[in-house]
Amino acid sequence: MRKIRPWPLTLTLYSLLFFCFIYLPLVVVIVFSFNSNVLDMASWESFTFDWYLGLFGLREVAPSQGTSAIYVESTDQLLNALKNSLIVATFTTIISTTIGTATAIAMARHRFRLRGTYQGVMMLPMMMPDIVLGIGLLIFFITLGFKLSLLTIIIGHCTFLSSYVFIVVQARMAGLDPALEEASADLGANEWVTFRKVLLPQLMPGVVGGAMLAFIISMDDLVITYFIAGTDSTTLPMFIFSMIRRGVKPEINAIATLLILASLIIAGAGLYLRSRRVE
Repeated sequence: MRKIRPWPLTLTLYSLLFFCFIYLPLVVVIVFSFNSNVLDMASWESFTFDWYLGLFGLREVAPSQGTSAIYVESTDQLLNALKNSLIVATFTTIISTTIGTATAIAMARHRFRLRGTYQGVMMLPMMMPDIVLGIGLLIFFITLGFKLSLLTIIIGHCTFLSSYVFIVVQARMAGLDPALEEASADLGANEWVTFRKVLLPQLMPGVVGGAMLAFIISMDDLVITYFIAGTDSTTLPMFIFSMIRRGVKPEINAIATLLILASLIIAGAGLYLRSRRVE
């Protein structure tokens, strides 16, 4: 008789429980973003799009009318916070991707003194607690006389997101064959042509993956941004946090659902580009 091994079944059940633990809260947020109950968000009343329409100023209902009250104080504030987050994430992605990619190439193709120490320093921001990094950046900017603004947020995000890009691109670099670059040099190509025609196309999946990771983390960051943001540079996570401090409002579920949708779109675009490149 064939013996039944319990481990595969146990691992399957564990995996199911693990994914339920991660994704069920997101499903709950999405479902209750369409709930019309204002007073108790955990109690389903009826289906409505009012919270989504209210976010963008497409529907305004006075609070006195009951369950259709729109709680966002200002649509302009929400859109301004979204614009700030997109500006910060875009510039942070460009800068951190450039720094992280260049560092990964240099570490993989060149040997120099204190190489191991430099690699450890590059990984340090990833291991450092966000609150410690945020306080350190705040003290740094105040000491140098920087005015807290979107610029300080971009600089702060680049200090740790360059490390994430570096790790992703370095993993890609480890699987590349240096003989291709040597063959390009033997055929008369200079370093720039070799980089552009040989190395970069092979690195592109890692570069794109690192850039998307940097963009998503920058859009999502709250702790570090909270310390180094100025009064006129509120980002979307800070705006949501300020709403939660005054109570869990219906629009928070709608905003969270839109953020989940945006993350899925970015991840889907990355998988599509990767599959096209593999083909």
